[in-house]
Amino acid sequence: MENNTLLLPILLPFAGALTLRAKRLKNDGSRGFFVTAILACELILASVCAVCVKDSLHIVTLAPDLELMLDPDGLGKLFSLLVAFMWLMSGLFSREYMAHEENRVRYDAFLLMSEGVLTLLCFAGNYLTMYLGFELMTLLSTPLALHTQTDAARRGGLKYLFYSVFGACLGLLGFFTVYTFGSSTVFTPGGVLDGAKCAGHETFLLMAALLTVLGFGAKAGMFPLHAWLPAAHPEAPAGASALLSGVITKAGVLSVIRVVYYQFGPELIRGTWAQYVLLTLTLITVFLGSMLAYKEKIFKKRLAYSTVSQVSYILYGLALLEPTAFTGAVLHVVVHSAIKNALFFTAGAVILKTGKHDVRELRGIGKEIPVTMWCFTLCALGLVGIPPLGGFVSKWYLAQGSLASGIPVFSWLGPAVLLVSALLTAGYLFPITVSAFLPGADFDYGSVEKREPTPWITAPLILLTALTFAAGLFPGLVTSLASAIAGKLV
Repeated sequence: MENNTLLLPILLPFAGALTLRAKRLKNDGSRGFFVTAILACELILASVCAVCVKDSLHIVTLAPDLELMLDPDGLGKLFSLLVAFMWLMSGLFSREYMAHEENRVRYDAFLLMSEGVLTLLCFAGNYLTMYLGFELMTLLSTPLALHTQTDAARRGGLKYLFYSVFGACLGLLGFFTVYTFGSSTVFTPGGVLDGAKCAGHETFLLMAALLTVLGFGAKAGMFPLHAWLPAAHPEAPAGASALLSGVITKAGVLSVIRVVYYQFGPELIRGTWAQYVLLTLTLITVFLGSMLAYKEKIFKKRLAYSTVSQVSYILYGLALLEPTAFTGAVLHVVVHSAIKNALFFTAGAVILKTGKHDVRELRGIGKEIPVTMWCFTLCALGLVGIPPLGGFVSKWYLAQGSLASGIPVFSWLGPAVLLVSALLTAGYLFPITVSAFLPGADFDYGSVEKREPTPWITAPLILLTALTFAAGLFPGLVTSLASAIAGKLV
């Protein structure tokens, strides 16, 4: 049975953006309330679709065996809820951060529309629909990276666009391959390749699968297509940086899952040179991102390099093709989104209140904005993987899955690299906390001025920090869903 309810969370943000542009709401308060209301309604609609909608929706048939369709499974619904929640948090944060921004209407319009196309990607029932959502996401999120219109922002935004378009071209190669050698492009657990058509073309299929994963992996910041993250993130407004890092990279992750587990199929890749190449690239990315973050002094750029590393934790777990690792990867999607959004919100709050961008300038900042910096500290603990926060649980699953995979060398090398990366993560995050709260005896405590942001910034920070704790103390909701999905896929 067709269910048009699935269209509502896709179209509502576009309707909101058009209304915003048409009426040109002049009052900052009314415009902010309108955007927040749209984002809140979007979360409600995503929740209704996740809980109540069981049917698919065939939007339009373009040609035989070629159509746009929505058919979200448990994985797609989880990602859509994540998108809706994080967009609401960013919208609340931006109420204060962007309060005096001259081009706020444009920012809000693209913020809303990018959420709509991400929801389309999450709800996609086949490759073509996912690809459409992926391309539109790039086009509508690029203005967020370009928003400040500085030379550095233009360079970063264009780099983001070029890398994403190049990755999408590789993704298109995967579509044509699946369309030619598969029985369908509908997402089917285990893959859709037709054995009779594939006979004798195994090498080409492995190459196509590898290039497709690299293409969608560009959005997730996987080496060698990772350079857009540290270029685009620092120049975007902090709310957009948080979404680019914490959520939009996960669109690349979801696309990789769909390609590997629902189109080409894990059995094609398991035990082949293509799997070893993917595992190698993900571990290189984990280590490289951590090292670059450790050396980086610009606050937001350090967090961007951190994302390069942390998202490849997820890609490593997926490339293992092992159920426990898959569960850990899905949990880390949620945990990293919460943590990285909170960390970028912290960086934005520091910039807003002090104008400081360099981590070496943050001495004593914890005395000025203590609530903000305590949230940063707790989320940093989670990113390192300290129990009982969510980062510990997701990394435990990833390490256990790696050891259980039995893959030569990688079964033990993976946990070793993850451990080294965790130590480097502590090395580039903990000194910020120490300097913020323990500035030393020679610090002029009398000059400290309290300038904590308003609840528009602190409330999302506290909620995201609480989510980080909840993911560690009560991971069962996500892990049970991920385990059930893994049971059908791996």
